[in-house]
Amino acid sequence: MTKKYKVVGTAVTFGRFNQEPVERLEKMGCEVTLNPFGRPFTTEEFKAIAGDADAVIVGNDKVNEEVIRNFTHIKVIAKHGVGIDGIKTDVAKSLGITVTNAPGTNKEEVADSAMGFMLLMARDFVKMSRETKEGKWIKYPTFSMANKTMGVIGVGNIGTAFVKRALGFGMRVIASDPVERDEPKNLGVDYVDFETVIREADYLSIHCPLNETTEKMFGAAEFKKMKEGIFIVNTARSQILDYDALFEVVKSKKVAGYATDVFDYEPPAMHPIYGLDNVYLTPHVAGTTYDSNYRMGSTAVDNVIAVLTGETPPNLIV
Repeated sequence: MTKKYKVVGTAVTFGRFNQEPVERLEKMGCEVTLNPFGRPFTTEEFKAIAGDADAVIVGNDKVNEEVIRNFTHIKVIAKHGVGIDGIKTDVAKSLGITVTNAPGTNKEEVADSAMGFMLLMARDFVKMSRETKEGKWIKYPTFSMANKTMGVIGVGNIGTAFVKRALGFGMRVIASDPVERDEPKNLGVDYVDFETVIREADYLSIHCPLNETTEKMFGAAEFKKMKEGIFIVNTARSQILDYDALFEVVKSKKVAGYATDVFDYEPPAMHPIYGLDNVYLTPHVAGTTYDSNYRMGSTAVDNVIAVLTGETPPNLIV
């Protein structure tokens, strides 16, 4: 690579915990700029900082049409992660801009987090820990997971990793996905329709992508069909649920607990649901560990270097 390329990492965690992916770019002669804000870029920040970039490594930023059309000579938009719903891929494709992602790089970590949320809610660990540290000694029964039904919406890389954990807990696992993959079947997952999942699940974990068919797929009608006292975990996308309808069923305890790591914007506007005592939140870190951060960064850099050197990237989207 003889030309000095400009690469802007807008992903909050890219280059933050592990420098090796950044150093690889620099050794190739790239000028690398990292996110100085600790949050996703706004449209205006994209224009000001990355408008003249040859490549951007994005996280949970909204890479909208205005952002994309403002780029002067960009070649690749590389996702530092999996979901590309925040990137207007049709616009990028029309302009000849390559889009890539980093599939499978944080699947185990997200699955761990989803199962951790399930345990936290079922056993009421947060409340018990707080009370015990306060010198209280209050014993009360909580909820078992073995021999209960785990519903899974979306059984791709992350969903399959989560299924393995649920089966390890001795649960019956039912799942809904337009694509019925062999691996989950061989593990013992029962593929059923969406209606059966929401009707029979004691626990529900959401792992589907956000698109036209999944946006607000959980609303008042769907919540009404669920079992009383169901626990729901969402580590996919917030827009998959209608939050106003969700608020009502969590407040009434029809949904006994809701835990999420994903939000419409980062940091989010504080919806009233976030203040309920049976709602649990983490700041979109389900897939972020030292190990997964290295894998995501390395894969994003693999894609960027491939495009800048005229090769087909390993994780091409468009």
